Amino acid sequence: MRTLLTSLSVFWGILIFIFLIGIGNGLSNAMKKNFSSDATNTIWLHQGTTSKAWKGTKPGRRIRFDNYDLEYIANNFEGVELISGRFWLPYDNISISYKNEFSSYEINACDPDFEIIENSNVITGRFINDIDIQDNRKVAVLGQGVVDKLFKEQEPIGEYIKINNVMFRVVGTYKEDNERENRRVYIPRTTAQKIFNGGQDVHNIAIGTGTTSVLDAKVLETNLRNYMSRRKVFDPEDKKALHISNRLEDYTKTLGIFNAITYTVGFFGLFTVFAGIIGISNIMLITVKDRTKEFGIRKALGATPMNIVMMVVVEAVIITTAAGYMGIVVGIGLLTGADAIMEMIIANSPPDAPVMFRDPGINMGVAVMATAILVMAGAIAGLIPALKAGKVKPVIALRDE
Repeated sequence: MRTLLTSLSVFWGILIFIFLIGIGNGLSNAMKKNFSSDATNTIWLHQGTTSKAWKGTKPGRRIRFDNYDLEYIANNFEGVELISGRFWLPYDNISISYKNEFSSYEINACDPDFEIIENSNVITGRFINDIDIQDNRKVAVLGQGVVDKLFKEQEPIGEYIKINNVMFRVVGTYKEDNERENRRVYIPRTTAQKIFNGGQDVHNIAIGTGTTSVLDAKVLETNLRNYMSRRKVFDPEDKKALHISNRLEDYTKTLGIFNAITYTVGFFGLFTVFAGIIGISNIMLITVKDRTKEFGIRKALGATPMNIVMMVVVEAVIITTAAGYMGIVVGIGLLTGADAIMEMIIANSPPDAPVMFRDPGINMGVAVMATAILVMAGAIAGLIPALKAGKVKPVIALRDE
């Protein structure tokens, strides 16, 4: 019974510790997965509508970007390493066809840097380049979902597709983890502006900030807002006139929250380990006390004090090691089961649904360290009373009740 109670104390402490750490890691990994479809070091500018009167202008005025804004930001702002404008085609459903196959897909009219900003993984051919932009070329880059639908098993590179009855040559294909983003078609921004009567309009602007720190990205965001407020004439404090999404700041804040969750659950997990240590200590004290007469007999038969001490310590180490190992195995098993259930849920969810839990792995070094602490605690818990028992004279020990 003593052995069972000692083992259970160790087993439960390690199991809860492993499970809580895994849950924290699973939440953190899911958050990182949700951010992985796009580069995190980006700032997005979106057109808005003024909500305040400013310098003679009335509220309710639509703010619009143009090619000049794109060029000026690219050349005059420190920290801007990548930039791409986006132009939306003036249709709700864009018909795309190849021979007898056709469907409707999202069209992204953008610049070459958008490949890196969007983390598009080009698998064949190439992405849009600077010459495409300069010469208004009618070229297209297709997502894997578009390729599967229109071309089946046929190689799409060099073939021509129709976008609203305008012929575009396929120059590349890409694939992303997000199924919705695989159903996009990229074309040059300038081509879309020319063909679809866009003039100089740019509907939003994506900026890549490279290795810029969160603080520098915040400064860049402020500078961009001030520039736009001067050129478009609106109150710089009017957040509805210009929507700015700083993904680096958002990612850092969110990552900090999930890391805090991981550390918090890990901290509470350590309490279960300490509870195991207390349980070991108490049970080993009882064990040594109950075995005082046994120790007396052993000493009477020739056992040295060190023999008594080592016997108790080795017993504590063996019990805690075995129970700790079982706690690790069961804890990892529970996390594996939880991950399998979540994978089934993800597989049956819509492609764009956010991931809430994924890959709840743990650092085995942490688990082994926690078990080692328990083993040492068990050894120390047995060592102190064992040293006392080793000093008891055999005659006194044999008379103990």
